[in-house]
Amino acid sequence: MARNIPILDASWLYVESKAAPMHVGSMAIFTVEGEDAKDAIARILPMLRGSTEFAPPFNYKLSKPNLLTLRPKWVETSKVDLDYHFRHSALPSPGGERELGTLISRLHSHPLDFHKPLWEMHLIEGLHGNRFAIYTKMHHSLMDGVGGMRLMQRIFGKSAAESMNLKAPWSVGTVQRKEKKKPDSQPHFVDQARLAWENAKLSMPSVSAAGKAMRALIREGFLREDPDLATPFSGPKSILNGRVGGARRLATQTYPLERVRAVAEAAGVSINDIFLAICSGSMRRYLIERDALPAQTLTAGLPVSVRPADDLDGGNAISFILSNLYTDEPDPLKRLHAIHVSTQKAKTSLQALPKDAINNYTIMLMSPMMVQLVTGLGGVGRPIFNTVISNVPGPSQDLYFSGCRLEQFYPLSLIPHGQALNITVVSYSGQFNVAFTGDHDALPSMQRLSVYAGEALDELERLVVMEAADAESAGAPKKMRKKTASGG
Repeated sequence: MARNIPILDASWLYVESKAAPMHVGSMAIFTVEGEDAKDAIARILPMLRGSTEFAPPFNYKLSKPNLLTLRPKWVETSKVDLDYHFRHSALPSPGGERELGTLISRLHSHPLDFHKPLWEMHLIEGLHGNRFAIYTKMHHSLMDGVGGMRLMQRIFGKSAAESMNLKAPWSVGTVQRKEKKKPDSQPHFVDQARLAWENAKLSMPSVSAAGKAMRALIREGFLREDPDLATPFSGPKSILNGRVGGARRLATQTYPLERVRAVAEAAGVSINDIFLAICSGSMRRYLIERDALPAQTLTAGLPVSVRPADDLDGGNAISFILSNLYTDEPDPLKRLHAIHVSTQKAKTSLQALPKDAINNYTIMLMSPMMVQLVTGLGGVGRPIFNTVISNVPGPSQDLYFSGCRLEQFYPLSLIPHGQALNITVVSYSGQFNVAFTGDHDALPSMQRLSVYAGEALDELERLVVMEAADAESAGAPKKMRKKTASGG
């Protein structure tokens, strides 16, 4: 059965290149309890290699890998070469985070084969501390971050005992919506164009609302009446915004979620504002060290999920808002509160749109970047925004795979031309797990970004407590929590 690929999903296929593959990934680290890790892997490997049932989207392949049709389609295949898609690797000694990061960076650098289902999974042994890791990558046309987290909760169990009876990840898959049956014959070009138009849901009322919002954003970009409202192409060109190569770097950090929440509550902002502020502080310091900090603030594209709570489908259900990062502001507290104002104004603008207009607004907003990538101009001109920073909510309880506890989970994103850095955080079981995915050549010593983010959080935590104490001693109304949670 053929399944039409929505325009937003298909766009990631059209902009794919060897230097800028459009897959996303994850690194899951498991702790083995009650047995040796080698014994657990010896038990898990036969189970996985013997699982030859493939559920969507793991059995999806492109109907025409050359993508010459206006409406590309997924077709379900019963022929999936498990030896190709599932692989077993081992880390060199001493099997630490450095060796794991090096391997994952290399695996994440290689494009997926468009002639096969667009995913790979790697079981990695040799990690110190009686642990192992699983790296998974899947093309972005098949899955967004929120959809991936919902799939993860179906793949893993909520207890060690429950997880022993679960199927292999590729045998679980997503819940797919049923489409209206289409004729089996290949439609003519005119019919393809009509179907593409219908798929974009371009009804006149929603187009009008989306167009009005986009015109307002463009007008603001020219007039700059409100400096707190980030607009497309308002960020400066920086070392983050050139052409990229095929090799990737990965750096990670983990904080207690309660610690980040406590700082946010004390400062009177959201957890995401704290996340943006520590990313901004980290990027500012890194760029200063490289004598490459623009005088004008960098901007970020922030993916916003528009997926209904009961939607277990694959594909993408996201929009974007833009925020200033105020990398030109040296004061961390002023930077934090300015980011809060900027994100609030961006959210207000998006929330004012009717639900059926958001898809069209997203297409209009992202079209310039997609045109740049398709025409080969990505990384040449001024960027629509300087970087992408994503916050993906994950499960609040521990998860298990074949009796082993999921210790940490990190998301890896894509790096298109013009966007050499992506920062994504996933909250999981009381953790705040941050992954920096970067271009290997554009961002040497990228590990510093993750270190500086941790130090930026330390600094914010200290300053927020001081600000609260000053306000309290001055007799001001108590708006802040004086005590924050401790954490590493």
